[in-house]
Amino acid sequence: MRIDIITCLPKLLESPFSDSILKRAQDKKIVEVVVHDLRIYSLDKHKSTDDYAFGGGAGMVMSIEPVDRCISSLKEQLLYDEIIYMSPDGELLTQSLANQLSLKKNLIILCGHYKGVDERVREHLITREISIGDYVLSGGELAAAVLSDAVIRLIPGVLNDETSALTDSFQDGLVAPPVYTRPAEYKGWKVPDILLSGHEAKISEWRHEESVNRTKKRRPKLL
Repeated sequence: MRIDIITCLPKLLESPFSDSILKRAQDKKIVEVVVHDLRIYSLDKHKSTDDYAFGGGAGMVMSIEPVDRCISSLKEQLLYDEIIYMSPDGELLTQSLANQLSLKKNLIILCGHYKGVDERVREHLITREISIGDYVLSGGELAAAVLSDAVIRLIPGVLNDETSALTDSFQDGLVAPPVYTRPAEYKGWKVPDILLSGHEAKISEWRHEESVNRTKKRRPKLL
């Protein structure tokens, strides 16, 4: 998979992709993440990527021209499955959506900024709009990193134990059950006996019951 991220602030994306699972995925050549500085595509002598909104109002708006020039340049080189705009009012990111996107080959992610992007970008250039939650960030860079992380970790070969992702919260419509590790007892706090029994069928049944109960208590809307 290749993910091209378009941003006004490329330095904000250096850290998320330079360590841990996302770095290893790139080192293994399983995924390629390329960050593009939108200012390079500005014809303005000041390399600006925003302007005042028609009709007035507070806040600046991302201009259509540099965005179009950048996306057009990328599309001349590759065929993209989705051109995604990170926006607070987009489709909510879910595990199901991350699963869908993990099967794609090439993605473009446009990071929103300022008061948003010229609506013509959304109407004519974007194929999908995604939000990571009902709140507003200073820009779409962190949201793009969250989306990328959620997608990349699902690609075969990224995680050392590929079955790990299959037992994550929300994969089966439930939150994950409690997990424990050694020691079996600490300060009088004990690990449930069933997990020490070695009986795989009963352990699997216990975990499912705990997932259902925890989902009812914490995320009842999932049910």
